[in-house]
Amino acid sequence: QVLLVESGGGAVQAGGSLRLSCGIRGGAFSRYHIGWFRQAPGKEREFVAGISWTLSTTWYADSVKGRFTISRDIAKNTVYLQMNSLKPEESAVYSCAADYTGYAAAPRTAGRYDFWGQGTQVAVSS
Repeated sequence: QVLLVESGGGAVQAGGSLRLSCGIRGGAFSRYHIGWFRQAPGKEREFVAGISWTLSTTWYADSVKGRFTISRDIAKNTVYLQMNSLKPEESAVYSCAADYTGYAAAPRTAGRYDFWGQGTQVAVSS
């Protein structure tokens, strides 16, 4: 069984920063990618960033490039999402997900991930 637990969400003013954490338990040897997604009320879940667990290769949505950074700490079994210059429209529930299928790159489609965390709320005020 694989368990993902997000933390680090909260309220911040526009232009501010937050660092989200995704702690992962289980399935270390078969883990390919970790992705971060977000979902605002009434909107579809969207890909934010992804990272290869073994190679540390990263992928980003165009809307966050240059402002968000995804990274991982293998020893701590944790993936981070550093978010800078946050915008009000980025208020959402942010969730991390794990891909154990072995795609060539971090999937940008939520349905391709095998395990999900419960999410953490991010609220950006103007």
